[in-house]
Amino acid sequence: MKKNDKKRRNDLKSHLLRSTRQRAIIIEVLKGVTMHPSADWIYDKVRKRCPNVSLGTIYRNLNLLKEKGLIKELKFGKNAARYDGNFEPHHHIYCLECGKLEDVQCKVHPNLTKRVEKTNGYKIVTHQLEFNGICPECLQKLKKKI
Repeated sequence: MKKNDKKRRNDLKSHLLRSTRQRAIIIEVLKGVTMHPSADWIYDKVRKRCPNVSLGTIYRNLNLLKEKGLIKELKFGKNAARYDGNFEPHHHIYCLECGKLEDVQCKVHPNLTKRVEKTNGYKIVTHQLEFNGICPECLQKLKKKI
């Protein structure tokens, strides 16, 4: 068994989940991309390695993995949920035109959490910062239309 396969199976077991081939492949797919894919995209990738898997199985496993804290579900705009296997602190930027969802490639001010706590009286446990805008590709397309 490969080292990464063993780690994925241990991740599943440590969250009290029976290790199935589909779950291990889903986690591997999410850990192997920097984009934030939809369930349909994940289904297409998993099917290449596990041809008999159904879209329903993908959705059930994504929900279970999300509930157990092994992946994150992201919802932006009116589009379908996207999934993220990256648990390092990071933020997202969403294109309002094409729906592209990416990680923000710059650091957000480190005192932001402390300032929010001080201003609002909350003890911040976690946060998600979301930027919405128009990506460079869509900006180019819009400029060509004008």
